Amino acid sequence: MSSPQPGKPRVVIVGGGAGGLELATRLGDKYGRKGKLEVTLIERNRTHVWKPKLHEIAAGSMDISAHEVDYLAQSYWHGFRYRIGDMIGIDRERRQVQVAPYIDAEGREVTPRRTFDYDVLVVAIGSQNNDFGTPGVVNHAIKLESQADAKRFHERMVNACIRAHAQSTPLGAHQLKVAIIGAGATGVELAAELHRTTREVVAYGLDQVDPLKDIRITLIEAADRVLPALPERVSRETEKLLARLGVEVLVGAKVAAVEADRVNLADGQTIPAELIVWAAGVKAPDFLKDIAGLETNRINQLVVRPTLQTTRDDNIFAIGDCSACSWGERGNVPPRAQAAHQQASQLYSEIPKLLQGKPLKPYRYRDFGSLVSLGEFSTVGSMMGALVGGNLVFEGLFARMMYLSLYKMHEYALHGLVKVTLDTLARLITRRTEPHVKLH
Repeated sequence: MSSPQPGKPRVVIVGGGAGGLELATRLGDKYGRKGKLEVTLIERNRTHVWKPKLHEIAAGSMDISAHEVDYLAQSYWHGFRYRIGDMIGIDRERRQVQVAPYIDAEGREVTPRRTFDYDVLVVAIGSQNNDFGTPGVVNHAIKLESQADAKRFHERMVNACIRAHAQSTPLGAHQLKVAIIGAGATGVELAAELHRTTREVVAYGLDQVDPLKDIRITLIEAADRVLPALPERVSRETEKLLARLGVEVLVGAKVAAVEADRVNLADGQTIPAELIVWAAGVKAPDFLKDIAGLETNRINQLVVRPTLQTTRDDNIFAIGDCSACSWGERGNVPPRAQAAHQQASQLYSEIPKLLQGKPLKPYRYRDFGSLVSLGEFSTVGSMMGALVGGNLVFEGLFARMMYLSLYKMHEYALHGLVKVTLDTLARLITRRTEPHVKLH
């Protein structure tokens, strides 16, 4: 049981993704340090990596150690408390969050089952891929939902290249073939990154592998175009760039089943593959479904009012991918990092008002467009063209710089200008002395 300090309001944030960690950091800096609030972040991982970067970790183009944020250190520096564990329940009557025991890799209990008292609770646990019950996905495909998933895929990719180099027999039909199911941002970005990094891995002495003949990447999408959530012009430009890279794109292709060495499509076609990634569909974690009697939708998201408060409890908020926040006639706010960032900024201003009994201002999502990185080859995107009306679609260096700036904004929210500047310079220097692809 957490021990509250009399007179100090308790804000508990569950989930240390983009929105949750930014909110904890900003509240801790302004109110936690001064003893005005007790801010606690509950998160099952020890370190944070910006989720849109997971495809780079999987491909090996980003060294995770240079970008991950240690929750314990971040909490110490910014005036909030970090507690490790998974939320397993909410007691709304007692205003308590129930957290499961934390078990280490060797099966030993590190922390027992605990409860944390709150005056305000913010649920920010993100989302996961939705496999729609497709046979074989759980056993044979990797979902890029966490650092562990990305690391596991990268290790398998490097091992596949080394295995192919060392074997004396001809390669099997599935060897060095990658099938990525889902051509949203994650699938497209992973395909482009892998085109480069697999070839770089092979270039480090694995001369028995012919990258042009042996390595094949197939991108599979059930919709009629890649990036179906983005403007059609962006999809067209992206498909052209992927074709230039040699990535095979299959659209209008529904997956019927996944096996250990192949993907079976509904039309009977079979795609041989040694590495299979499921990057299709989005839903909130299953345990959120009707948790503590709160209203949820068909994909387990907590339904919130315009103030981001859950519909059945004013003291519980939900932000990011796990919340269903209305965007008027366009449906719900899309599950994007920019939405989580905006909602964290909104609650940073509104939570103190709630604690003071003041009315809250409704949240309005501002869509600044979307950017998709195709590795070092190009970036494509659409930005809101307020001056000319509609969207501006562009690609190339400018789009690449805009894409990088999104990550820098996230880093700035966590660390401030000085640390971000110094870290960026250090990475640029280190990049000149180390391989441009992670080899282990």
